[in-house]
Amino acid sequence: MEIIWNGHSCFTVKTSQGNVVLDPYEDGKVPGLEPLHLEADLVLCSHEHQDHNYRAAVKLSGKPCGLTVTEIASWHDDSCGTKRGSNTIHVIEAEGMKLVHLGDLGTALNTEQIDALKAPDVLLIPIGGYYTIDSDQALKIISQLQPRITIPMHFRRGAQGYDVISTADAFLGKCSNRVEYPANSLTVDRDTPAQTAVLYV
Repeated sequence: MEIIWNGHSCFTVKTSQGNVVLDPYEDGKVPGLEPLHLEADLVLCSHEHQDHNYRAAVKLSGKPCGLTVTEIASWHDDSCGTKRGSNTIHVIEAEGMKLVHLGDLGTALNTEQIDALKAPDVLLIPIGGYYTIDSDQALKIISQLQPRITIPMHFRRGAQGYDVISTADAFLGKCSNRVEYPANSLTVDRDTPAQTAVLYV
């Protein structure tokens, strides 16, 4: 399974069973990021905000996708969606592994959600705060879900990202097993060791 971070909350996940793009952003909607021109068998969006739902950025192959996808309803804020609406968590299963993309999760997980998401091989989690959970909330969710590999997303880095969200510094300062990769991709199999993987666009 190859995981490519395209910036913000957008990832391409390539597997032997099919390829999927998650949360593509619209051109010009996320400061500092280049327009997306992606290809996949499937595109999934956690919610209908323009920095997460630009399906036109993804050219679909037309081939059947053999991935197993489960959707789990959640909230984009801590007020049951009254501020920013709903959010869909996507669980992707392929090659004997489970990947969880939390989208723009804006609140704590309940017991039912934790049970459904627990022990993923890969967890893609927002950490920047303001629009989503912040670094402390993210760390609590990580302790609840116990992923093997964690990849942070939706944070500010240099000119990339919204001014109102935080950088990854506070989050990474509390991660003892972090590994920084010079590229924006990581290949994962069942033998990849536990880590917080930091990818850069």
